[in-house]
Amino acid sequence: MNPALIDSHCHLDFPEFQGREEEMLAAMAASGVVAALVAGVTMEKFPSVLALAERHANLYAAVGIHPDTLDGSEADEGTLVRLATHPKVLAIGETGLDYYRLKGDLEWQRERFRCHIRAAIRASRPLIIHTREATDDTLRILREEGAGQVGGVFHCFTETWEVAQEALALGFHISISGIVTFKKATQVHQVASLVPQDKLLVETDAPYLAPVPHRGKLNHPALVRHVAEEVARLRSISIETLANATSANFQRLFGIQLHA
Repeated sequence: MNPALIDSHCHLDFPEFQGREEEMLAAMAASGVVAALVAGVTMEKFPSVLALAERHANLYAAVGIHPDTLDGSEADEGTLVRLATHPKVLAIGETGLDYYRLKGDLEWQRERFRCHIRAAIRASRPLIIHTREATDDTLRILREEGAGQVGGVFHCFTETWEVAQEALALGFHISISGIVTFKKATQVHQVASLVPQDKLLVETDAPYLAPVPHRGKLNHPALVRHVAEEVARLRSISIETLANATSANFQRLFGIQLHA
């Protein structure tokens, strides 16, 4: 029997999965993936994220606006707090900063990020952090807003071990994606091998970043097993040990208990 794993970050509401919901859930079951968290990226799409979580006991939701989102509604603190009270909404996010795709005056992005952090603190929900080419500002704002009160996870981590240590010091977990299976991703390999076992999560970020041997194809939560196997190999531990630790970490961080 496969040891139970949890995909800590995916986007099963995206168009790539339209009409394939049951197929994806069956694949999860066959691969021993017992739960997945579907992260919101816009307010307009959040109802479909929440509907997925409401339809399936092993799917959960997070509410937030991706830092790249330019079109669509903003959400004030009160709205985020209200939506986060739903029992299937485990976190605020994904949120953060992304200076890779967008240039110029990005103060609006930083203000949105601060709003999400404040909402997370008010709602007592952890944060799901996206950061790309914005490390210093991400860490600074997390400190300034007191985000360590709720903690959370740096998802799809691609930064250095030094950055990981700063995130850990703030009380955050580190989530490793399929990038860890890429031969040239030496920075991610190092982080995956060094993160304390009680602060480690695994994810797919589906439909993106399918792990080897499925690289370039549609990613989905069942494939988190390949991520976990590679992380276990890098840490010189069994897949059972890795699965038990990351599943326990997910449940503790997000305040849920899965039943066998």
